[in-house]
Amino acid sequence: MPAPMPDHALRTSETEVDLVDLGLPEPLLRAVLDLGFTRPTPIQSAAIPALLAGRDITGVAQTGTGKTAAFGLPLLAAVDASVGAVQAVVLTPTRELAMQVAEALESFAKHLSGVEVVAVYGGAPFLPQLRALARGAQVVVGTPGRVIDHLDRRTLRLDAVRFMVLDEGDEMLRMGFAEDVDKILSMAPAKRQVALFSATMPPAIVRVATAHLTDPVQIAVTRQASTVTSVRQTYAVVPFRHKIGALARVLATSDADAAIVFTRTRGAAEEVGNAMIARGLSAATISGDVAQKDREKIVERLRGGTLDVLVATDVAASGLDLDRVGLVVNFDVPTEPEAYVHRIGRTGRAGRTGEALTFVTPAEQGRLRAIERTTRQRLEEITVPSPADVSAHKVRALLGKVAERQQADRLDMYRTAVATFLTDTGTDAAELAAVLAALAVGDAGPGAATEEIEQTPLQTARGADRTADGRVTFTADDRPAGRAPRRASGTRYRVAVGHTHGARPEAIVGAITGEGGLTGKDLGKIDIFPSFSLIEISADLSPEAFRRIGSARVAGRPLRITVDTGPRGAGARPGHPSSAHEMSRRPAAHR
Repeated sequence: MPAPMPDHALRTSETEVDLVDLGLPEPLLRAVLDLGFTRPTPIQSAAIPALLAGRDITGVAQTGTGKTAAFGLPLLAAVDASVGAVQAVVLTPTRELAMQVAEALESFAKHLSGVEVVAVYGGAPFLPQLRALARGAQVVVGTPGRVIDHLDRRTLRLDAVRFMVLDEGDEMLRMGFAEDVDKILSMAPAKRQVALFSATMPPAIVRVATAHLTDPVQIAVTRQASTVTSVRQTYAVVPFRHKIGALARVLATSDADAAIVFTRTRGAAEEVGNAMIARGLSAATISGDVAQKDREKIVERLRGGTLDVLVATDVAASGLDLDRVGLVVNFDVPTEPEAYVHRIGRTGRAGRTGEALTFVTPAEQGRLRAIERTTRQRLEEITVPSPADVSAHKVRALLGKVAERQQADRLDMYRTAVATFLTDTGTDAAELAAVLAALAVGDAGPGAATEEIEQTPLQTARGADRTADGRVTFTADDRPAGRAPRRASGTRYRVAVGHTHGARPEAIVGAITGEGGLTGKDLGKIDIFPSFSLIEISADLSPEAFRRIGSARVAGRPLRITVDTGPRGAGARPGHPSSAHEMSRRPAAHR
């Protein structure tokens, strides 16, 4: 263990210390090295040794300085995986930050067998959080209000807690959580370690530190300059339900060699990545739970030009340095401006220019203004390309290849066929060329399903209606551009995700086609029930494809694909997981 830190305040500066010098346990060091970290940030260099030595700390630092790892790694080092009780609690002011911190901690704990992290926050179902706590989760990351709820219901006990973190303390107090924070800290054992992080240290935060911390080491880091001059920064106001279609059109019309799409959570990354694959894009997803060897393969594909779109979380994208990336899309607005700066820094490298586009929902205008203040740059509002813009972009690219193809020759057969068609039908040559161009770029004309699907969420698009028994039916009419009509029959399979998990048809299609080596024409009807879905697949699945599909994740859950042996009619034998049985297990009020 490092020697105890001095009592006086520490103001950090750039150091030449490596992560291997900080005294981290080997499994934690391996996890952060897997994520691409090698050199600690100033806050990590000062905080990690102090916390590993058992000291309390107060850290003045903003998000984006690396403070999650600064407290998360020592926190995990203090957890005993053999004890199935809550040993560490992290309090955050918002549910978004709770999800981000929980995901980061899970990434850091990937080599710690038996350590479970659970996020608890308001606005989410209580039962899954209760089950995770009952299973013996050792780390709780949550908002003060929901933590208090669990304490009041005795579904959370703090008897075994040995490590507590207050993240963004000033923001928690500003939002009115002062009493909740005080109550939670007072209910924890007196012998525990506390880390308090705050962007500022107003009197209220000083009072909390005085009351609940023991002889804390005081650490302060200064905010790094946040100016990005080589990146054109834009934003578009996009309602949440239209984000998937908007992203597909942005990527379809971009001239960038490659793009990185950032999402806030791992589940969102998987869903967005699968949706882009379903639309025919060369895309892949990395998040904190992707194995290092798989991550390296994905990054190598992106670097080598066989992959064009990477969907990632902030933690998973750490350390990426790729010259090909000409576009960064913030699918979700970062919770903090510093995280925004880190994200858009993935483009505009090596003297090149890049573009960063941020999707902003109507309710997120305030976050946009904070980003502009931090970057000292006004973001330019743009309009998301329409389906017509996508077609126009494709036809321009097609026409750009005319001269090269003309020089290659061997066109006599086509000249003869076109001349015969023009003579037999009396069609104008320019009209024929226009029709052929439309067909070549997949434009089926006004009112086509491909046009509608790009502007509406798949679950409310034509052919994707929710039935009286809770199903969401997805047919060939909903398929992305270029997909062939479904075949009439096939083997019916069951996957372990449904609409109560947030599963969407495009995500299921993307996961099955991407992992199984299938095309859209191999998939038939999809019925989405509350807790599972049924999919018709006409192609034969090899054992390897079956395994890959089964381990693919949609809405954060593995598909666990199996052949459905239940009856196709309304009846079902007792105990069989068919659609009728699923309906019978639900309360009548939900039927």
